[in-house]
Amino acid sequence: MELTLLDLYPKLHQAMGPSGWWPAESKAEIIIGAIMIQNTNWRNADRAVANFRQATNFTPVQIAHLPSDRLQELVRPAGFYRNKSKAVQAVFSWLAMHDFDYQQIRNHYGAHLRNELLKLHGVGEETADVLLTYVFGVLTFISDKYARTLFTCLGITGLTNYQSVTSPPVPTPCRI
Repeated sequence: MELTLLDLYPKLHQAMGPSGWWPAESKAEIIIGAIMIQNTNWRNADRAVANFRQATNFTPVQIAHLPSDRLQELVRPAGFYRNKSKAVQAVFSWLAMHDFDYQQIRNHYGAHLRNELLKLHGVGEETADVLLTYVFGVLTFISDKYARTLFTCLGITGLTNYQSVTSPPVPTPCRI
């Protein structure tokens, strides 16, 4: 049976059901987690997420108003604390400009939302797609390392980076 990448997701969903995967209780926690997990393991990211929980209870306005030195202190266990604290500041300042109204943000930017997220400091393609999916409810394929590994195991070649999966030149058939 031949499948394209676009055929694979419904097959996986049918076989495995919805994952409800992202481990968070609020959209602010998802955002913090998505930034903290960049270039580190979950144990270190989770320590930084726990710092935010304790300091702000993931109240978006509180996060947006944290001073830089306090942000860096909270982020430190996740590594790259200067860059990640700037990313948290950029994302939550941007959200504050929209009154933290995620649906309004989605409606306002529509198909351009991903591009707007990519303009924010510290938000790359994978983080933007995580935010689109888990915060804004936009169906998006997150082409992380695990997805590329799965595709390689299925015999799909040439998927060496994020862009090669999210923008394949032609639908790639695979046998399952």
